Amino acid sequence: MSPKIPNHPSRLDKSERLSQESWKIFQIMAEFVQGYETLASIEPAVTIFGSARFAPDHPHYLMTVEIARLLSDGGFAVVSGGGPGIMEAANKGAKEGGAPSVGLNITLPHEQHDNPYQDISLHFQHFFARKVMFVKYASAYVVMPGGFGTLDEMAEILTLVQTGKSRRIPIILVGTAFWSGLLNWFKQTLLTEGTIGEGDMDLMTVCDEPQTVVSTIFDFYRNRNLGATAEEQKKLLDL
Repeated sequence: MSPKIPNHPSRLDKSERLSQESWKIFQIMAEFVQGYETLASIEPAVTIFGSARFAPDHPHYLMTVEIARLLSDGGFAVVSGGGPGIMEAANKGAKEGGAPSVGLNITLPHEQHDNPYQDISLHFQHFFARKVMFVKYASAYVVMPGGFGTLDEMAEILTLVQTGKSRRIPIILVGTAFWSGLLNWFKQTLLTEGTIGEGDMDLMTVCDEPQTVVSTIFDFYRNRNLGATAEEQKKLLDL
């Protein structure tokens, strides 16, 4: 006889589960609406990603504070995930500058708590809604050292730009020593196997100094409009 899938009394029946999932749609809609309405006025903005696990005395934390402060003084709102570590450093640096410090907080079982350096603070239950907000209003992405979450966010941004679902903007990886192994793997494995194209490597720039990060962004926009064009805005509607 073929084995049978056991019944689990603790599981919701299908009708109850469908009812709960249907109502969940409204919570998701609310997160998008609140995000769009709150963040539409912050442009130009730079999103900074990185690990939640670096302490305030860590060199990566201190460098992030400096990068965010320079960007804020240069007129860019700074958007982070709102939590500790690199996220806190980004909001702290932005707070020391002249532009808004924005935190897109996420509810997690551990690790995440709101940092106190946010001028604008949003809270999300869903990663995918939060990630759209990271992308939609950003004029550049700064990727500090981080773990799985940082890699996830970086890969999504690269995919959106590579496939034309998002406009081309600077994607800056900070820290040659940290990122060189991954970038070498991209070249030696992905590029060699043909799973990415030669031009895809040009989507990323590696920097090691705070001023170089800022200069790279300003150089990119020297002869371009910081805001999205009408065509790019239409594209961003379909993220």
